[in-house]
Amino acid sequence: MSVLEIQHEKLTSDILKLKEKRRAIILAHNYQLGEVQDIADFVGDSLDLSRQAANTNAEVIVFCGVHFMAETAKILSPDKTVLMPDVNAGCAMANMITLRQLKEMKRRHPQAVVVSYVNTTAEIKAESDYCCTSANAVKVVQSIPKEEEILFIPDKYLGDYTSQQADRKMILWEGYCPTHRRILAEDILKKKALYPKAEVLVHPECTPDVIAMADRVLSTTGICKYAKESSSEEFIIGTEIGILHRLKKENPQKSFYPASVLAECSNMKLNNLEKLLWSLEDMVYPIEVPPDTAQRAKRAIDRMIESV
Repeated sequence: MSVLEIQHEKLTSDILKLKEKRRAIILAHNYQLGEVQDIADFVGDSLDLSRQAANTNAEVIVFCGVHFMAETAKILSPDKTVLMPDVNAGCAMANMITLRQLKEMKRRHPQAVVVSYVNTTAEIKAESDYCCTSANAVKVVQSIPKEEEILFIPDKYLGDYTSQQADRKMILWEGYCPTHRRILAEDILKKKALYPKAEVLVHPECTPDVIAMADRVLSTTGICKYAKESSSEEFIIGTEIGILHRLKKENPQKSFYPASVLAECSNMKLNNLEKLLWSLEDMVYPIEVPPDTAQRAKRAIDRMIESV
């Protein structure tokens, strides 16, 4: 056994012991480093993780994802301690709309129903009527009466895809995910030329020209589920490359190719085993949401969880 393997084994053992001592649960997003996914109690997308946070009996939730996800967990479990191993793990998309900007949009469209993607801060959720994830955005929008005007924030690409699938015109904010925008239509063409039998699975945060080339447009959990159930043996994956770890682990007999190796979120990769251990040792970094903000945001989040 190499020195690195011995260190990895020791870190894993220490984390598991502390997790039991703290009565903690480790939640990890599908985009996390493989070593973090492997030690987590649950790996999933934003909707999966929200539901786990709402239902867990653990006293401590160690959230390996980005800041808005940990905030959501705290809102759903206000009496529990929610920790982030690296508090600097933010979300570029969530930062593309401010509270002032949203209030100005609401002033200009006073009758509009505000649907916010879960990739938003707690204060934005508090000003929203509904939250949604990529897994249930279409269902959430379809549940709103057709005569209602809808303001969809902040992802214009998910909003455009949802608008088409739900057959609803919506006012879209000019936000996007920089990681998914790095995936280009030419990347899909090149990979299709190399792997002509591969199915193309992409995330709805991708640009419309990429989505148009996909065989399936799915959330990260949807991609994992489809890959497992499909009779295909090869897949081109159009989302953040961290998901490849889970796909290969769950389907060792199948082949997965990233649409672009540039589709890597540096924020998602800030967490690692060392930081996870330090988080449990020193109980850092605790996430807090002001009670009034949390109460107002929870209404929109509850609607998201109910629309499954």
